[in-house]
Amino acid sequence: MAAASTAQPSAGQAGWREQLRAGGYRVTPQRQLVLESVERLTHATPERILADVQRTAQGVNLSTVYRALEVLEEVGLVTHAHIGHGSPAYHSTSQAPHLHLVCGTCGEVSALPAEVAVPFVEEIRRRTGFRTDVSHVSLHGRCAQCAGSAANGGK
Repeated sequence: MAAASTAQPSAGQAGWREQLRAGGYRVTPQRQLVLESVERLTHATPERILADVQRTAQGVNLSTVYRALEVLEEVGLVTHAHIGHGSPAYHSTSQAPHLHLVCGTCGEVSALPAEVAVPFVEEIRRRTGFRTDVSHVSLHGRCAQCAGSAANGGK
């Protein structure tokens, strides 16, 4: 198996080694590679993370990626959202909280700051007492480009 790359997770994850150790986990090359891949790809499924990691470490398999993601999520370095059917998409917790906008036509996933949902979330809490975690929210529709294409006679 190839050693971990010399690139380090971003400044947003400056204490990533300490977070792993504080959670009772070892720092391993596989965990570092998976964390680097999550940060590089921003919203990626485990399968996409695997393909990225295997560019450096071909001996890593999908179960290793899933185990690393589970540990990284447990210690608060990554989180996931269910963006579509199938595997969840993972992203770094160094990113600001955000909503996921998923285009049903081209598949593009973009982010919108979570603050835009504050009035909605407050109304839910006022009516029901329910406290919402919008970091797992995915809104499905059409991106501006696909919506514009449809308006101009496209799909």
